[in-house]
Amino acid sequence: MILEPKVLDAALARFETEYIDPDKAARAAAEIRRAAAAGEYAQLDGAAACAAVTKVFADVCQDKHLRLIWSEEPEPLEDDDEEAGAAMFAALCREHNNGVRKVEVLDGGIGYLDLTLIPTAEIGGATIAAAMQLLAGTRALIVDLRSTIGGSTDGVQLWCSYLIRGADTLLTTSHSVVKGTRQYWSLGHLDAPRYLDRPVYVLTGARTFSGGEDLAYTLQGLRRATLIGATTRGGAHPTDWYQLTEHVTVTVPNCRSESPFTGTDWEGVGVVPDLAVAEDEALTAAIEHAKLSIGADADRP
Repeated sequence: MILEPKVLDAALARFETEYIDPDKAARAAAEIRRAAAAGEYAQLDGAAACAAVTKVFADVCQDKHLRLIWSEEPEPLEDDDEEAGAAMFAALCREHNNGVRKVEVLDGGIGYLDLTLIPTAEIGGATIAAAMQLLAGTRALIVDLRSTIGGSTDGVQLWCSYLIRGADTLLTTSHSVVKGTRQYWSLGHLDAPRYLDRPVYVLTGARTFSGGEDLAYTLQGLRRATLIGATTRGGAHPTDWYQLTEHVTVTVPNCRSESPFTGTDWEGVGVVPDLAVAEDEALTAAIEHAKLSIGADADRP
């Protein structure tokens, strides 16, 4: 199967209308149209053509969220491409158990939470509450974001709310289309106990991306967690998914993020840990730090 010209046109229309940097959008779209007119995509299969378009996006825009994605397996198609994108993300959340891969209590009463993505609060709220209920009695908490591929800003808001006391501004986003800003504050009502007055350690790595980076960056800014591991990938722009056909989806960053703690974000530079160690040594290092923090009896089961 090939990438049909009308599908490429639809992807570029979304991109040029919504991308956060109109100048870069115009340059990238012009290069893609030049390549298409020269027949550079015509001899490629759909996957290769989408990869070639994504490379132009990357070369011009330097934005890891901006992609044209080909799915070999046909995805159910909604009448509205925005609804289709939301449905695809909801399916991804279900596939990943709303991002919660493991909840465990390690020796010494150290909680361990392994996350693969950050769901929306609506989709994943009950799963997040269940995880925090299981960890409520632990003496320290390790949140493993080394495999967290991304997720929802309001899901980050929910996770942060469980770890802090009081009302704090967590993030401000500005949208390229609606031309407005939105502030994310910590939430007042939660469905499980808050995790307060105990140390929190966050593990980061080269795969930590987008929503995972948001969670790490915000907890670091709040001085609520110690980050241990490697610098993250560097994708800070909130993004919408638009499913164009059963096989083609375009992801378009249409917001900028601004942390109230730094006045900027982690786009292109990643989140830098407080303690830099090799990724595969991060958990061991966090356990050692947690044991030192909670006292000499931390080796008890």
